[in-house]
Amino acid sequence: MSLNLETETPTRHAADRYQSLADQVLNGEPISREEAISIVEAPDEDILPLLAAAFRIRQKHFGKTVQLYFLMNAKSGLCPEDCHYCSQSKISTAPVPKYNILKRDKLMEGAKLAAERGAKTYCLVISARGPNEREMNAVEQIVPEIKEKYGLDICACLGLLDQSQADRLKACGVDRVNHNLNTSESYYAEICTTHTYEDRVQTLRNVRDAGMEMCSGGIIGMGEKAEDIVSMAFDLKDLGVQSIPLNFLNSIEGTPLENASDLSANDCLRALAMFRFVNPDRELRISGGREIHLRSLQPLGLYAANSMFVGDYLTTEGQAPKADYEMIEDMGFEVTHSHCGPEDPSLQD
Repeated sequence: MSLNLETETPTRHAADRYQSLADQVLNGEPISREEAISIVEAPDEDILPLLAAAFRIRQKHFGKTVQLYFLMNAKSGLCPEDCHYCSQSKISTAPVPKYNILKRDKLMEGAKLAAERGAKTYCLVISARGPNEREMNAVEQIVPEIKEKYGLDICACLGLLDQSQADRLKACGVDRVNHNLNTSESYYAEICTTHTYEDRVQTLRNVRDAGMEMCSGGIIGMGEKAEDIVSMAFDLKDLGVQSIPLNFLNSIEGTPLENASDLSANDCLRALAMFRFVNPDRELRISGGREIHLRSLQPLGLYAANSMFVGDYLTTEGQAPKADYEMIEDMGFEVTHSHCGPEDPSLQD
């Protein structure tokens, strides 16, 4: 069988280009925004050489380890914000459970399940603009008990935080706080009007100043442009965020974005690769929507990402844990139970 040299040569040239970009990053030279946009806009035939280059960066910082996270929807619905992607927002008509923050026993059951599933981090999430005093008290009481009994790291996602709230979370043992930027500053008003991009950035600064790790990422597939995805990646880098969850819009019926997402699997892989190039030593997590958009190509996402959620998300179901374990094993990767983020990150604006 003869080779088609017309397709082989461009592919080889693409491989050389992406490997050259990887060399640049591995030598400590950041890529430019223009180079990042070229990754997001790469042709489909470049996907494999692009991921091969991204994997070299991932392997340097994280080897072949995968860290697992477990989500607990500790308070569902009842949110006064109008985030257009969210089934729990005040403008959503999606039929989601509505309840106030769960009692101790339910939160401990979730922690037990997280430990049983091999998760290193237990993520406590509430739907809210920000936590009220009752919710703060509940978190302060349960976190030390979870850590003592199960040895889990705790990531709290409680909405907007002022400095005193961030300090209290640090004092009770919270390891990191999740607060996603979600998209670029210039596109943010298109997906939310009840708070601003700067409100989210300020929460991350408060978390950083309290001495906790920052977990922040976003969602692709909300109608944004390539420039918006790249801008978000660079903003996260500039903030010094340690852990980056990248979601792929699950267009939930009853939300303003119910018909918005037309992502392909390759779109998701390009975005993951770009985030790895821009944030080479940051934990990168394949998050919500991977089962819908990556489908059979989910394993390829781990060539760029080094962590993932195991189990369900907030109001949507995830892939069966057994399938996740098999996918990790089939890739020749292994679940790590140690902290795999950067040990001494820069915390400069």
